[in-house]
Amino acid sequence: MKKTLAVLMAFSFLSSPATAHEVWIERDGSGPARIYLGEPADPVPEAGDPEFSKLTAPRLVADHSAKPAALVRRANHIEAAVTGTGDVRLTDDNVFAPWKADGGKWEGVIYYARAGRIETRSALDLEIVPTAAGADSFVVHWMGQPLPGAKVTVINADRWQKSFAADDQGRIDVPVTGSGRYLLSISHDIEGLRPLGGKDVAKTYHISTLTFVAR
Repeated sequence: MKKTLAVLMAFSFLSSPATAHEVWIERDGSGPARIYLGEPADPVPEAGDPEFSKLTAPRLVADHSAKPAALVRRANHIEAAVTGTGDVRLTDDNVFAPWKADGGKWEGVIYYARAGRIETRSALDLEIVPTAAGADSFVVHWMGQPLPGAKVTVINADRWQKSFAADDQGRIDVPVTGSGRYLLSISHDIEGLRPLGGKDVAKTYHISTLTFVAR
């Protein structure tokens, strides 16, 4: 009995951080991008989230003509020296190693993040895309196509939080009620074997965020 309980606790420990955490980007104007790992509804600790050490090498998605941005590790985030005023995107499939779930099957997680709502194109496998530059309405894209019924969580600058279901076109309207930074997040789980982190995982959690600043 004790051994069984210990195994269940180990499963919980392994899977919980990966599915509860998110990666997101914050950027002000044309300044550097700040990349965080944690639970965005909570304040980021000065020393970083307890799992922050696992965020080591996020991959920024840039135009082919752009040089890779230099990454500098700070106390609670990674700073990326991006240039210009366009939206910033990244992907990271190496934060948490795959874990064994109930039944002994491997599961894994891939993170995506975007800062800004200027561009109306999607460039990530899972992305929340504005319907127009600066719009408060968005469409959830999966593999470049709208994702009907997607559940999107919105967190505003006051850490007010609410979830919304996208319509049959994958669209949601975000209630922008004041100035400050907004964060939108979406999780899309896919069953099916795929290589990830050196394992053949049976289920992949795709977790994507978008931040923008309302003036």
